Amino acid sequence: MSPAPQPSSAELARYLELRGELGKPWMLQMLRLSKLKEARDQMTPETYLKSIQEAHADLMRLGEFWKGREEEVFNGDYRPNDVIEPLPGSPEDR
Repeated sequence: MSPAPQPSSAELARYLELRGELGKPWMLQMLRLSKLKEARDQMTPETYLKSIQEAHADLMRLGEFWKGREEEVFNGDYRPNDVIEPLPGSPEDR
């Protein structure tokens, strides 16, 4: 049995836009990974690996933003923090 076909990045972007989900950082990460997957054949292995590592680092930085705000974030009432983290120039900032 073959795996279910994955949507293209364009289809995913249209879907996210229709649902109003493009402002959610974790959805943008899904779109980013989809675009990387599509571009993999045109990239050198080193460039692809570096891009995946950057995407992973960015995703890990998102990992804590929702803690304590699960209802707000996952029930559609998301409002961004007043302070954007990581702060520019901090060790976590690239």
